[in-house]
Amino acid sequence: MKDNIVLIGMPGAGKSTVGVVLAKRLGYRFVDSDLVIQDKYDKLLHELIEEHGVEGFWRIEEEVNASLEQRKSVIATGGSVIYGPRAMEHLRGIGTVVYLKLPLEDVEDRLGDLNARGVTLMPGQTLADLYEERVPLYEKYAHKVVDCHGIQIRQVVGRIAAMI
Repeated sequence: MKDNIVLIGMPGAGKSTVGVVLAKRLGYRFVDSDLVIQDKYDKLLHELIEEHGVEGFWRIEEEVNASLEQRKSVIATGGSVIYGPRAMEHLRGIGTVVYLKLPLEDVEDRLGDLNARGVTLMPGQTLADLYEERVPLYEKYAHKVVDCHGIQIRQVVGRIAAMI
């Protein structure tokens, strides 16, 4: 049953913020998969990354996202969810995947401390490197794309609601 909306995109793209507002507008539940991970492991994302390494965290993220069984929900995923093909195929199967697209400059402006946000950077990798690596994956898995550059949250929500 594809009655969910799954939001993907770079950290800082607004997945959680847009997700809450969109869920209210549609009368859906809101699920933040990063919070599901933190709740399941009783640790913050950056603690899981420190403990398991970046790739170990990706395995945790994939397992949790592949096991989500929601109905009538807006699901905000972590920015690295696209590294888990099993999770992405599952999410595509249970919902419409919407990529919140934002230019690199906007992502840089919105992000504060990358470590505190649980952003998975490999040693020596810059945010620009990460952006270039992830954009093709977001585009590959998305059913729909919303360009979020220069528009307000309510406009993003309106565009998604109009697509569904």
